[in-house]
Amino acid sequence: MSESHEESNKDSAAESLLPIDEHVEEGQDAEGRKVRHRGIYLLPNLFTTANLFAGFFSIVSAMNGKFEVAAIAIFVAMVLDGLDGRVARLTNTQSAFGAEYDSLSDMVAFGLAPGLLAYNWALSELNNVGLTVAFIYAACAALRLARFNTQIGKVDKKWFVGLASPAAAGVVAGTVWALKDFGVDGVDLPVFVVMLFALLVALAGVLMVSNIKYYSFKDLDLKGRVPFVAILVVVLIFAVVFSDPPRVLLLIFLAYAVSGPVQFLLHLRRRTRVNNE
Repeated sequence: MSESHEESNKDSAAESLLPIDEHVEEGQDAEGRKVRHRGIYLLPNLFTTANLFAGFFSIVSAMNGKFEVAAIAIFVAMVLDGLDGRVARLTNTQSAFGAEYDSLSDMVAFGLAPGLLAYNWALSELNNVGLTVAFIYAACAALRLARFNTQIGKVDKKWFVGLASPAAAGVVAGTVWALKDFGVDGVDLPVFVVMLFALLVALAGVLMVSNIKYYSFKDLDLKGRVPFVAILVVVLIFAVVFSDPPRVLLLIFLAYAVSGPVQFLLHLRRRTRVNNE
């Protein structure tokens, strides 16, 4: 028997002795040799677990009629989702397990939670139509995340293909939070307004699975030196957001969602003009 077969048998025997909850992940060292790592990284997965809990808490809150709390929980999940990836990169603790766990957590926090929040708050007034719209949003979020996982390393990381699921969730949750902050309940809205809200939810879902490109902000260097004025700008942004979180956050996410189609139309117009010339 060859040495490779012997090593394979040894690896298989070793795996059979592992506890059923032991995670083994293969990778390569600096010299390109295959290495095997047992266990998972704790720190980034703690943030991912917190993200998952925030999404779960949002669903429970929406089911109990606490729509404002449910919307806020989704925004908390966004912060945690942004931190787990940053922490993993800064501490060099990226792993295939962490990537898959993050996607599953995102499905709960930015797919199921916003869809159920929208349905319980207003879309239930449309009966089966509202149920269909909420499901379309959740299904589009799942498709968006699956496509994103298959495109890692194949597309320019500077751009997202389709609206990112946290941004789509921000549009839905921000709308509910802003209107709820005004004391408006979905059951009190006229039918045509509920239809407009349903259209907004459906459009957010469609944008997630579209081929429209969105700036990802992943090329920003957070570890490098910046001018002093940059800190003042960050402080100003925080001050503006905290002055009126529901409406400011809604405007930010609406502007980001619209930026993709606007850039696409401008690019199409420039290309048409060049072809005509």
